Amino acid sequence: MSDEVESTQSAMVFCDSAAKKVKSLIEEEGNDSLKLRVYITGGGCSGFSYGFSFDEEAKEGDTVIENSGVTMLVDQMSIQYLMGSEVIYREGLQGSQFIVNNPNATATCGCGSSFSV
Repeated sequence: MSDEVESTQSAMVFCDSAAKKVKSLIEEEGNDSLKLRVYITGGGCSGFSYGFSFDEEAKEGDTVIENSGVTMLVDQMSIQYLMGSEVIYREGLQGSQFIVNNPNATATCGCGSSFSV
């Protein structure tokens, strides 16, 4: 399926809290074609770092996960490290942020934005 966008609900969980926040951000931007892209990059204090951005369209090989009319995209390289993870949105004393609960991480940093496998 590398020539197509892969649509699956089981690869990752796009939690209601994250979908609600993404929907709100899309409404603020006034661009209904925006989708949340979740990815990993090398670096960070534990080896890999989580990243979040908005993208207007899915790319070849992306995993597409939908919730409440909004879409989360994950590229082919990142999905192998994020399989089984859940993306949530949390507001608290330390501010508000998207968080990845990753069962594949063997170690994480104190800030929760980087991990190792």
